[in-house]
Amino acid sequence: MRLSHLWLRDFRCYESLDLALAPGCTVITGTNGQGKTSLLEAVAWVATGRSMRAVSDAALVRAGAEEAIVRAEIAHDDEHATLVEAAIRAVGRNRVLVNKQPLQRRRDLVEHLRVTVFAPDDLDLVKGGPAARRDYLDDLLEASIPRFAGVRGDVERVVRQRNALLRAGVRDDDDRRTLDVLDERLVETGGELVRGRLRLAARLAPEAEDAYCSLAGDAPGFAARYSPGWSDCPLDVDDVDERMRAALEALRRRELERGVSLVGPHRDDWALELRGLDARNHASQGEQRTLALALRLGGHRVVAELAGAEPVLLLDDVFSELDPQRSAALVLHLPQTQTLLTTAAAVPEGVRADAWVGVEAGRVLEP
Repeated sequence: MRLSHLWLRDFRCYESLDLALAPGCTVITGTNGQGKTSLLEAVAWVATGRSMRAVSDAALVRAGAEEAIVRAEIAHDDEHATLVEAAIRAVGRNRVLVNKQPLQRRRDLVEHLRVTVFAPDDLDLVKGGPAARRDYLDDLLEASIPRFAGVRGDVERVVRQRNALLRAGVRDDDDRRTLDVLDERLVETGGELVRGRLRLAARLAPEAEDAYCSLAGDAPGFAARYSPGWSDCPLDVDDVDERMRAALEALRRRELERGVSLVGPHRDDWALELRGLDARNHASQGEQRTLALALRLGGHRVVAELAGAEPVLLLDDVFSELDPQRSAALVLHLPQTQTLLTTAAAVPEGVRADAWVGVEAGRVLEP
């Protein structure tokens, strides 16, 4: 699959845009603040139904407008095309059509377009807290196996309901029975999500290690460990439900005292190590940035293998933070798929651009 055409109206700084895209690499140039990243953000929204910058949909609507319109034509290998049309509203529900038919579920977008995003803030995957790594794993799960979007949503709903009950206080038998029901629902949905993460992590770790070695030119002893925040022992796919039930029973009194859910996938981490040490605290800045790139490359490979289709690459000014050696290595090891690359400076040697697009103040400049 590849993106063949993109139309925007009142999206971020774009009053109007009509852009045909090459099947290979398109380099998008312009100074900072002109709208380069917003182009990638629109493409990512078509693939995921949300901003890649983790902002609300209202932030995507141009100031003074009531809604932003994003239309994308996606070409497929069998020569048929898919048209995705979205009205992203500042207030109220969005409306999304696929080939003129209403989209029923956000997660169905991934069946039409998948993307892999490289961005400067990817460093948070290594330096940041567990939430960044949980989201990374869950996003890959959704892109690879779309039903996990529903599982992820189910877990979030159960945790919200448990937290509301725990905050209000479990005062009588009815409340305790409700908590028992929510506990079992958390085991059911949370166990499925954790098993998905464990299986994905097992496939992802060797790909990330291989990508790191390719980028850094050495083997730093990369390792990754799934670390449940509610269990001192490593998890096995076959014992997740049992261990989660036991943790819920053991920690119930503490949950009641604190008024918050202490057991579940929302408490977990995927700990990253280099040379046997926590990469978050002991790796150098260069090693951390290389590892973040390796995670994106490894994730891209896994999604392509599981989904049977190469995602579109969105490279948002990633070379500005890399030294020449790492830039050259990244260019050499990028997958051969459709790529949209933004830059405010010169592109590294080795980047073969099929098209150049200049952007200024939310407008595409004439070539």
